[in-house]
Amino acid sequence: MSEIHPSALVEPGAVIGDGCKIGAFAVIGPEVTLAAGVVVKSHAIVTGWTEVGTGTVIFPFACVGEVPQDLKYRGERTRLIIGARCRIREGATLNIGTEGGGGVTRVGDDCLLMTGAHVGHDATLGNRVILANQVAIAGHCQIGDDVIIGGLSGIHQFVRIGHGAIIGAVTMVTNDVMPHGLVQAPRGELDGLNLVGLKRRGVGRAEITALRAAYQALAQGEGSFLDRARKLAEESDSPMVREMTDFILAASDRSFLTPK
Repeated sequence: MSEIHPSALVEPGAVIGDGCKIGAFAVIGPEVTLAAGVVVKSHAIVTGWTEVGTGTVIFPFACVGEVPQDLKYRGERTRLIIGARCRIREGATLNIGTEGGGGVTRVGDDCLLMTGAHVGHDATLGNRVILANQVAIAGHCQIGDDVIIGGLSGIHQFVRIGHGAIIGAVTMVTNDVMPHGLVQAPRGELDGLNLVGLKRRGVGRAEITALRAAYQALAQGEGSFLDRARKLAEESDSPMVREMTDFILAASDRSFLTPK
């Protein structure tokens, strides 16, 4: 049984799962699907062709599922998909996709989007991603699992950020970031590995040692950055190093931040 405040507006066509709670003056659009246990707090808006996963909480004044901030958008039918157990805090904005960008904006499970965070059209966020206050994710970005992005940071369109990377606060990132990388400084410099994050996730000493050696090889080896990555892919038997090299060697619309 769902709880819907009398002042909330739930438009005909919306699908409300069991145990949902919709607060005062919230607005739920006609193409919205809320899975079981979703909470939409007072004054939040969920609109567009939007699916919200089990147990997600949307806080006051968040705007979820509005049209993209893209002048090429012409009203095409596109989607926003949000996973389970996410926390979308006050004033956050998440836009649906565009036809030219694949048509879907996607947020994984167990993500925390803090106050004022923005997820642009056709962006993809993995699982357990944390966007601190006022982080802006531009259109078409790909953010891997377990990524943390510090407050007031901006991620340029089409940038990829690999699994487990961390971006320091007040950082502008305009290039791809390798998995488990540590990026800081106003213009986003790759400054090592996210060793604290690796340890917190229980990664073993042997894998961390292999990643540190791989980082040094990428930073100081012979040839171009991509040449070093290809050589590392051929020589390493570490799954995490192979994850790193596969990411680096995959097709991308942006160049890489390279090790110092």
